[in-house]
Amino acid sequence: MGWPIAEVARMSGVTARTLRHYDEIGLLPPAWIGTNGHRYYEERQLLRLQQILVLRELGVGLPEIGRILAEQLDELDALRGHRIRLLAERDRLDALVRTVSRTISELEESRKDGGGMTSINRPENLFEGVRPAMYEETLRDFPEHAEAVRRRTAGMSEEEIEAGHRRRTAQMIRMAEFMAAGLPADAEEVLAEIAAQYRALTALRAVSAEEFRAMGRSCVDNESWRAACEAIAEGLAAYQRDAIEAYATARLN
Repeated sequence: MGWPIAEVARMSGVTARTLRHYDEIGLLPPAWIGTNGHRYYEERQLLRLQQILVLRELGVGLPEIGRILAEQLDELDALRGHRIRLLAERDRLDALVRTVSRTISELEESRKDGGGMTSINRPENLFEGVRPAMYEETLRDFPEHAEAVRRRTAGMSEEEIEAGHRRRTAQMIRMAEFMAAGLPADAEEVLAEIAAQYRALTALRAVSAEEFRAMGRSCVDNESWRAACEAIAEGLAAYQRDAIEAYATARLN
């Protein structure tokens, strides 16, 4: 039995564009291509796609995934290894939840005492449990941009990469604070923050208004990225999406 690419995209949550990209780079060729030119997948390809997505969730890049899949001999042993990694990832996410909860408590106490919006006792606590893969997840359906990110970070030191992760975490927190303050998604302060995010993207490669909108939608549609946003503040994923839409309409069209 074979499933067409549209059905595999529906089942897996991966866009047909990404599946075609996986085929083009030799990571996931279809079982066959029909006379209509459509790709079809069988059970073996679905199992391989599951492994690819599990490894992506663990923050493994596509070139490394290709090497892992090429070297593995037994699918069951591979799944057992993935399970071990997922359990470790669960522990990391538990640590991240504790980090965000502690930040919320400190901000709430600061505001009760009449302090500023970002009065944190120990700033380094903001980043406990935070890992690069969190930020890469939003680019999962944008393989060209993800590759540009990988090329840029390949020449960076660990300290430079870590500084970038901290800046992005700080951006998420600032967006959550704008939302908590009741600012609409198209407020000038919010658009200025989104402008900084857009400049960071276009420093790597040209990003059209429509692609930027699609990235904004992925904050809600991409389960992992939505969960990361919602862990900071309920409704943050939709707020980020709406702010990007407002920016693209006001500044990019």
